[in-house]
Amino acid sequence: MSEFLNENPDILEENQLPSRKEDNTKDLLLGGFSKEATLERRRLLLKIDHSLKSQVLQDIETLDKLLSIETAPEMTSDEESLLEETEEEFVAGQRKEEEEADVIDAQEIYDLIAHISDPEHPLSLGQLSVVNLEDIEVHDSGNQEEMAEVVIRITPTITHCSLATLIGLGIRVRLERSLPPRFRITILLKKGTHDSENQVNKQLNDKERVAAACENEQLLGVVSKMLVTCK
Repeated sequence: MSEFLNENPDILEENQLPSRKEDNTKDLLLGGFSKEATLERRRLLLKIDHSLKSQVLQDIETLDKLLSIETAPEMTSDEESLLEETEEEFVAGQRKEEEEADVIDAQEIYDLIAHISDPEHPLSLGQLSVVNLEDIEVHDSGNQEEMAEVVIRITPTITHCSLATLIGLGIRVRLERSLPPRFRITILLKKGTHDSENQVNKQLNDKERVAAACENEQLLGVVSKMLVTCK
């Protein structure tokens, strides 16, 4: 077999694992009233239109005054009723959008499995590069009525790793507990990373073998310990 890809891997710190970048633009525009936040909010608004006759420029002072109001003016009963109806419609619309387009991507799958503990080392699968973001495929339209698929290719730390099947089982249990039933999960060893690649791949994706393994209390206990560190 050719030189192994993941032997003696570089150990990653938790803060080095791939993560989704947070967008704080919304907070700057709508939240906080400190001077720094106000200044940054103005900068963002001026990026929209910075001409001297800009309506955005003319309304910045008004916006700052509105955002600085601590107490809202009293409303009539009709206004309160209309506001409640509007809020209910908005919340219902948001829920409908989330249900219709709840798309799960590779980063979300990675976040679910990267913190699983390795059964042999006091490190996570992400830290050991057993699971990698680029080795995760997700086919999901977001439609709750359609089947979706996740394909994960894992990289054992040694070519004769006897725990590859256990690691794959831990990943499967974690995903089956976290993902909607419409997801089909396929777990494979990355090509060329294990001496018994084909045999292990069959074991990891054989429904009857996986079901039997999950009924083994001792084995399930080991898997449960692996999942304790998941976030």
